Amino acid sequence: MKLLDLYCGVGGASAGYAAVGFTVTGIDLKHGKRYPYTYIRGDVLHYLQDLDFLRSFDVIHASPPCQTHSITKHLRNAQGKTTNKIDLIPQTRAALIASGKPYIIENVPGSPLIDPVQLCGSSFGLKVRRHRLFESNLPLKGSVCNHKMQGRPVGVYGSLNDVIPKGGKTAATIQEARDAIAIQWGIWTELVEAIPPVYTEYLGKQISKTYE
Repeated sequence: MKLLDLYCGVGGASAGYAAVGFTVTGIDLKHGKRYPYTYIRGDVLHYLQDLDFLRSFDVIHASPPCQTHSITKHLRNAQGKTTNKIDLIPQTRAALIASGKPYIIENVPGSPLIDPVQLCGSSFGLKVRRHRLFESNLPLKGSVCNHKMQGRPVGVYGSLNDVIPKGGKTAATIQEARDAIAIQWGIWTELVEAIPPVYTEYLGKQISKTYE
């Protein structure tokens, strides 16, 4: 089956779906040099207006920019940084519903997703915690956190090798970050936004069963 990954970034989500057997195409504005599957460089909002294009895929995954909802916005604000990102979830959802295709929208806790399930890295033996929410028009099952077994997680956010006052510690090296999130081809700025492939492999298996 063909799967479209919108706002695909470095391809963490794509890798999980590919592991299940989906043929994946990703779209993003970035150069996509390290994206490992079929890649279209372009404005996702443009493609969302093309319902015939969306309907040429069996399943659509979308990860709209999350900076407006992420808990790390507090760290960004404390550091005097800003973001020009806007909330693209409503218009993304509207287009995916209009397509009539099975879809999944991913975002961070606190984002306005509808009846989402949550996944956590501790559920899959990862060193990152990275809670993420997934909304879908298909029945999906989330995971149960296992923070105690995981212990202190490796942070893949903010800056490399950084200690957050009264908080966590980020990965000391890029290799530690890659190992923690299980994406060996990304650079730091890509990994901080990426979805661990094991998340979408877990969801992709559930989706595949609906087609059996």
